[in-house]
Amino acid sequence: MSQNPRSQSRSAARLGAVQALYQQQMEGTKTIRLLDEFHQHRLGKVIEDEEYAEADVAFFDDVVKGVDARRDEIDDLLIARLASGWTLARLDKTMLQILRAGTYELLARNDVPKAAAISEYVDVAKAFFDDREAKFVNGILDAVAKEIGR
Repeated sequence: MSQNPRSQSRSAARLGAVQALYQQQMEGTKTIRLLDEFHQHRLGKVIEDEEYAEADVAFFDDVVKGVDARRDEIDDLLIARLASGWTLARLDKTMLQILRAGTYELLARNDVPKAAAISEYVDVAKAFFDDREAKFVNGILDAVAKEIGR
């Protein structure tokens, strides 16, 4: 079953947002410069012979800016869901960005159904990790959703 174009463009935006947030963490790139770089060179472009789907740019911008603006609140929600003795610093850096973006969407995007948001970030996790990590994303985001009443 193929996704509709809006759904595909949001999926591409989510993947792009995770990549942008990862780059921001690794390089300390300012948000405005990061957004511009992704608009100009990444979203919907061909990179290393791989064509990236057209992304919903406004959705991408909202997720990246939202995670940046609400990082402390998001991280507090995530820390509370981690197993005893675990910290955000112990998480893989890509995994952390997947969880941050998913948590932001659950907090701020009431237009996106809870199950759809969680499923989308599980799919993003599958692009980088195996099923065990994808299940971890599902469990953490589901717990966050319950905590915030979604």
